[in-house]
Amino acid sequence: MSATTASVTVFASPGSWVESDAVDQCRQVAGLDGMVHVAGMPDLHPGKGAPIGAAMVSRVLYPYLVGSDIGCGIAVFPIALRRAVPERLAARFPDLDRALDPGDVPDPIPGGHVEGLGTVGRGNHFVELARVRSVLDAAHAERLGVAEGDLVLIVHSGSRGLGESILRAHTDVHGAGPARDPAAYLAAHDDAVRWGSLNRRLLAARVAEALGARPGEPIVDQCHNLVEVRDGMYLHRKGAAPGDGRDVLVAGTRGTESYLVAGTAGAEAGYSVAHGAGRKMSRADALRRGKAKHTVEELRRTPVGSVVVCGDRQLLFEEAPTAYKRIEQVIGDLVAHRLATPVAVTVPLVTYKTADRAGVKPPRR
Repeated sequence: MSATTASVTVFASPGSWVESDAVDQCRQVAGLDGMVHVAGMPDLHPGKGAPIGAAMVSRVLYPYLVGSDIGCGIAVFPIALRRAVPERLAARFPDLDRALDPGDVPDPIPGGHVEGLGTVGRGNHFVELARVRSVLDAAHAERLGVAEGDLVLIVHSGSRGLGESILRAHTDVHGAGPARDPAAYLAAHDDAVRWGSLNRRLLAARVAEALGARPGEPIVDQCHNLVEVRDGMYLHRKGAAPGDGRDVLVAGTRGTESYLVAGTAGAEAGYSVAHGAGRKMSRADALRRGKAKHTVEELRRTPVGSVVVCGDRQLLFEEAPTAYKRIEQVIGDLVAHRLATPVAVTVPLVTYKTADRAGVKPPRR
């Protein structure tokens, strides 16, 4: 451990839900050799060995601070549809658990990794058809080409097995220690970041084609699991999106709004903003509490009128909206700390988690 502990700043108001375990993890990371500063976002929550929702600046590169899903991020694609009836569109979503035929994927494929291309993955990953409910910064929204009532595809996914293999190649030898060859790790890492971006484009194209449309170029595509070399330091982001003048979609839940924001974060925040609402319950707690309060059919339809496509019953409970913090509080904290300016608000119509081969049942009369 280093003789001096790095500084830690958590950008959350006193009324925000931030677990003490997550703050403790930030302090543990701050004690690592070479660590300079740890910034916790308002969506901060505990992770496996390192906090999620944090930007961590160090003189030393630590692969485990980025984690296994290198390149995970969120992209937003404009899409035009004549009618947007959630039940009908949900039934038309393709099976995004099945990988594409390699012949359907344009070359070159980053890292030469074909397995899993065009698939979402599990956990909190999703593809969502959403509507722009309101515009909060008209000038910025116009520059992005976003207007109230527009439809967008929001894609949250990463590098699938590629990132996991990169981390395992390091941890099998060095555990949670620093990278002995930072340049070699960064070369593989950069492939995974490019792979994640390609995967989000492929997912958007698959869904758009199934819905009889074509997606536009992404207006946002920001990775939130990566390491960046900045000012001679290693800036690790784990569940934190680049917020230094870039536009970011801060995801709510499948039953709440999400926010498109313009990042204005500086050095103290690790030039980063929150990437989502952030969990307030572990998956085990969400499963236990959810089964006591909700039925599967209740969770397939949300309070905002959207439809959830998810054939995995356990995942339905684990990813229930109640398992997450209030997105309004997270955005409020970003604004209060001058880390971001809200641009537009989206509301889900259809959220895809994993294939539901039983189909979506019509609402009860």
